Amino acid sequence: MNEGFETLAVHAGQEADPYTGAVVPPIYAVSTYKQDGVGGLRAGYEYSRSANPTRTALEEAIAAVEGGARGLAFASGLAAEDTLIRTVCEPGDHVLIPDDAYGGTYRLFSKVLSRWGLSFDPVPLGDLDAVRAAVRPETKAIWVETPTNPLLGIADIAALAQIAHESGAVLLVDNTFASPYLQQPLALGADVVVHSTTKYVGGHSDVVGGALVARSAEVGERLAYHQNAIGGVAGPFDAWLTLRGLKTLGVRMDRHCDNAERVVDLLLSHRKVTEVLYPGLPGHPGHEIAAKQMRRFGGMVSFRVAGGEEDAVAICGRTRLFTLGESLGGVESLIEHPGRMTHASAAGSPLEVPSDLVRLSVGIETVDDLLADLTEALS
Repeated sequence: MNEGFETLAVHAGQEADPYTGAVVPPIYAVSTYKQDGVGGLRAGYEYSRSANPTRTALEEAIAAVEGGARGLAFASGLAAEDTLIRTVCEPGDHVLIPDDAYGGTYRLFSKVLSRWGLSFDPVPLGDLDAVRAAVRPETKAIWVETPTNPLLGIADIAALAQIAHESGAVLLVDNTFASPYLQQPLALGADVVVHSTTKYVGGHSDVVGGALVARSAEVGERLAYHQNAIGGVAGPFDAWLTLRGLKTLGVRMDRHCDNAERVVDLLLSHRKVTEVLYPGLPGHPGHEIAAKQMRRFGGMVSFRVAGGEEDAVAICGRTRLFTLGESLGGVESLIEHPGRMTHASAAGSPLEVPSDLVRLSVGIETVDDLLADLTEALS
């Protein structure tokens, strides 16, 4: 029986507790487990860095909704990224990343993994010829973010998977902005999906976490070995909060998308806005691909303003319901200036973002209230 997304989100890995009948997996706040004789493990648990029942429930659920063979939960999205790269690459290898990658990802590659002996090149992933030209014999992975943060660029996952596999590389897709509800990269040929579960999966701005989902059991086993060896795992309470968020992901994403579309309509008609970046717009360069590989176009909206950086910063400080803050994907709406906030680490690099850019994470509030708040801030 092929169960629907929402059914999997509520039930996968979350059977009622056999002892009490509790319908929610308990928080196993435990570090070690009694053994029935030396090596006699109960259900395979010995130490909570290696495995914890609450984390197992989350890992099974996130694998189910992504359609993967193995899911793994981490302390943050960047902990997941670091473990992934050190599993599929080794010193001397080469990776392609988006030329508008998330600032934290760029920092990881440029300041940390480069010192480990890994080389990388930013490339416009929307230009498949440029991607092919950038692949080298030592290229072991193509790193994809779609939509990208904060420019909302779109990459063709299926086409990039073909390029990667023809060259003997793996395709790694950060699915954070779309969420598993809107996009299924593994079904399009990706080898591993990455999430900052802090964002849409958790959905309530109350937990930090990350996840990996592997398409094959073999890659999943390698990732699990490195998860245990490196140790950046999700704690049981964090796993429980993330699992709680995952249950309502589908209904939340529908409201995020509804509200974002209304916000886009407002911005398009405002005289102070010079450009709106949203893959749902027919004029967006990645619109056709996004329409093909996404269920809907998401809750993230970016726009540029006529008054330049000074005006962009001022708008960020004038909203009332859109909270000025980093991160995204929570039930509340957020506004930020990427150049000075989330993407400050990319300043002066090929990934520097425009200074007149404002990024919105559109929440699930009453949309007319959000539109009034933005109208006042823009005025």
